Amino acid sequence: MKRIILGWLSLSLLLIGIEGASAANTLSLNITKTPTIGESKVTLYGILKPARNNVQVRIQVNLNGNWTNTSLGAKTKSSGSWKIEVVSTALAGSATYRAVAGSVYSNQRKFTIDPESAITQSDPTSMIELAGPGGRIHGVDISRWQHPGDKLIDFTKMYKAGVRFVMIKASDGKDKSDIDARKWLSIDMDGAQAAGLYTGFYHYAYLPNSTDPETVITEARTQAQKAIWRLASVGGYNERTLPYALDLENNCIQYSGSKCTKYTSKKLVTLFATTWLTTVKEATGRTPMLYSYSQFLENAMIRNSELSKYPLWQAHYGINPADPLGQPGQKLSGCYVHSWTNSSCTSEWVVWQYSSCGIGKKYGVPSGRLDLNVYRGDVNSFLELTKGIWIPQIADMMPINEPSNMQLDSASYSTSDKPATFQLNVLRPSGLPVVTGTVKLVLPDKSILLDQSAVRAKSGSFKLTVKGIPVGIWSASLQFIDNSGTHAKAIIPIELTIAQGEKPTTTVSPSPKPGTSTKVTADSCRGQIIN
Repeated sequence: MKRIILGWLSLSLLLIGIEGASAANTLSLNITKTPTIGESKVTLYGILKPARNNVQVRIQVNLNGNWTNTSLGAKTKSSGSWKIEVVSTALAGSATYRAVAGSVYSNQRKFTIDPESAITQSDPTSMIELAGPGGRIHGVDISRWQHPGDKLIDFTKMYKAGVRFVMIKASDGKDKSDIDARKWLSIDMDGAQAAGLYTGFYHYAYLPNSTDPETVITEARTQAQKAIWRLASVGGYNERTLPYALDLENNCIQYSGSKCTKYTSKKLVTLFATTWLTTVKEATGRTPMLYSYSQFLENAMIRNSELSKYPLWQAHYGINPADPLGQPGQKLSGCYVHSWTNSSCTSEWVVWQYSSCGIGKKYGVPSGRLDLNVYRGDVNSFLELTKGIWIPQIADMMPINEPSNMQLDSASYSTSDKPATFQLNVLRPSGLPVVTGTVKLVLPDKSILLDQSAVRAKSGSFKLTVKGIPVGIWSASLQFIDNSGTHAKAIIPIELTIAQGEKPTTTVSPSPKPGTSTKVTADSCRGQIIN
C-alpha cells in the first residue's frame, strides 16, 4: 500500500536506534509482478532485521546512474515486514530499485516490465488454474515449521508449481506458539499475495480445563478475540483472502508430562467450537471454517446443525485426490457420523488436506515437508469465499499496553525441597481475561536461577509452579508479562519464607551399551501421498 513519506524530522525520530547502529541492521527488498489482468500490479516488500515497528521505508530508483527518491514508501509492521503495492501503467521498460530506512540500505533489484507476459483475458477465473490432483484448485498450509533457520519461502516458485492458495497459521491458544505465528504472518501473507496466491488463516485452539459451560464460552470468545485482533493487524480481509479457520483437533485439557490425563466432554468441545465460530463471524462479517478430521468430529463432538453451517476443512491422508472417485471422510465400511455427514455416508467438505508429506523444495519451501490441500468446488465458488471484505475499525485493533489487573487466589510454599505454587488470575479493565501473556516469580537477586512453569487452565488463569527457591526470607514479586505488548505489566509484591528442606540424594543411571539401542525411527509419511 502506498504511504505518504513523513517529513525528515519525524523520520529521524522514528529511526532512533537504526542510525548509528546500521551495521547491525539489515533491510531486504523483493519486487514481484503479481499475476493480474490489465495494467501490471507490482508489489515491493521486504523485512527489516532486527524487527522494528513503525519504521519508515522509502524506495529509491537508479536512472542514468543516479539514485533518486521515489514517492513510494511504507512503514514496517511489528514483525519488521513492509509492503507497497503499485500499478504500473508502463507497457515496457526496466529500472533498478533499492529500499532505505534511515542509513540502512537494502539489496538492489532490477525490475522489467515485459509486454509479452501481459495477461489479456478479461475473465478473473483465468487466474486460478485447476492444477491440483483431480483437476482441483491446489493449496498448501504453512506455519513456523516451514521456516527452518528463519529461511523465507519462495512463493513465486510455489505459484509456478500450480498452487493457488495458502492457509497461514496466524494465531495460537498458547503464547509461545502464538509469538511464532505472529512473527511470520505478515511476512508470509505479503509474499504469497505478491506472487498471486490467495491467503487464508487459521487459529490452533486449546480447550480450558473446566467443566463449567460459562468458562468454556469465555475462553472461546477470548481465543476468538485473539484471532480477530490478529486479522485486524494485517488490515483485515482483502480481495485475495480466504476466511479464518478454527483448527480444533485436541480435546485433552490436562497433561502429566506428554501424557493426557483428562479429556473434556463432547458437549463442551462443541460449545467451544460454536462460540468461537459465531464470535468471529459476527466480528468480521465473513463465515469462518473449521479444520479437523473425521475421527475427532465423530468421537469428540456432538452432531450440531449450527456447526454444519460452517465450511469444513477436513484432514484425511492416504487417499489420493488424483483418483476421481477418491474423497476424504469415508471408511472402508460403515460411516463416520458427524455434523457434516450426509445421507450417502460422505462428508460435506470444502477443503481437503490430503497429505502432510508434500515435497518442500518443489513448492519453494525450505522445510522438507509441507501440508497439501485441494479445494472442492469450481473457480467461481472459490472466488465466492473471498467476498465479504472486512476492514477493521479502530475499536477492532489490538490494544497497546492495556492496563492489567492481577489477583493472587492462593499461594503454597514451605521448604527448599518442595515447589512453591501460586494460583493467579489476570483480567482486562472490562473484567474479561487477558488474551496473551504469562506469569513468573521474580526474586530481588537476579543471579538466582529458578525453575518456573506457568500452566494456563484458561485465558487469564494461571497455576505457577516454582522450584529452586533458596532458604531465606525473600521480598519477591509475582509478575504478569505480555511480550506482545497487548496487555500492560502487572506486579504483586509477596514475601516468602522458605525453610531448609531435605537434601536430595543423587542416583546415577547406567549408560546403555554401544549398539544395544532398540529405538526404531518411525516413517510418518508411510502410506501418505508424497507429491
